[in-house]
Amino acid sequence: MVPTSENGSPPVYREIAEELRGQIRSGRYADGDRLPGENALMERHGVARATARQALSVLINEGLAVAVRGSGIYVRLFRPLRRHGARRLSKDLWGNGRAIWQTDSEDREYEVDRLRVGEAVPEEHVARALELPEGAGVLRRSRRYLLEGRPVQHAVSHLPLPVLEGGPASAAHRVREHDSGPGGIYARLAELGHAPAHFTEEIRVRMPTPEESEELELSPGTPVLEVARTALTSEHRPVEFNEITMDGSAYVLRYDFDA
Repeated sequence: MVPTSENGSPPVYREIAEELRGQIRSGRYADGDRLPGENALMERHGVARATARQALSVLINEGLAVAVRGSGIYVRLFRPLRRHGARRLSKDLWGNGRAIWQTDSEDREYEVDRLRVGEAVPEEHVARALELPEGAGVLRRSRRYLLEGRPVQHAVSHLPLPVLEGGPASAAHRVREHDSGPGGIYARLAELGHAPAHFTEEIRVRMPTPEESEELELSPGTPVLEVARTALTSEHRPVEFNEITMDGSAYVLRYDFDA
């Protein structure tokens, strides 16, 4: 039967996408299965190639499917990460040697790649967030996070160089290494006498830059979550400014509040 779109009804390509979506959710098409291609949809529904292509694009943009060049469109089921805003930054976590990323990933396999560490001259907005005096530099830690082989986040931490002076030499050294040790950089800051006690986060949704789309391997039309987080000591001294870019289709943000 050829689907039609009368006045007020969804466009034909959305009807086709809804049918395929239902078949994915019912289990007819499992993760990794190849979906019907444009030619098959054209024949089955009696539609033009552009309509079949639009239907498949809907599933790709929703993150339910991925296009493999020269092969076809495949189901890509991915359980979103639940990012618990408060619990993941608790001192009980990093203070006991755990990485804050473990709160997001639970028991799922994750890895960090493209890790780059080095001193840098901060951009104006970074210097302002860290309340740096003129001429002060930062240690910049840039890394990408992958979950089950899928890039989901890119983060860049900026640490004021004056904060890394004094205190145990081992802690200052570990912050500069690729592996900053148990509990990550927050545990090292605590050892240096600058333990984070407060955090502020600003979050906004936007479309990615071409560089971000490539870095996170985003499907066309996928937005990103941009998080700007500042870590402060109990005296409200900024000790880290972290710029995080997340695949918008890979995350659910969770926050708990008391009434």
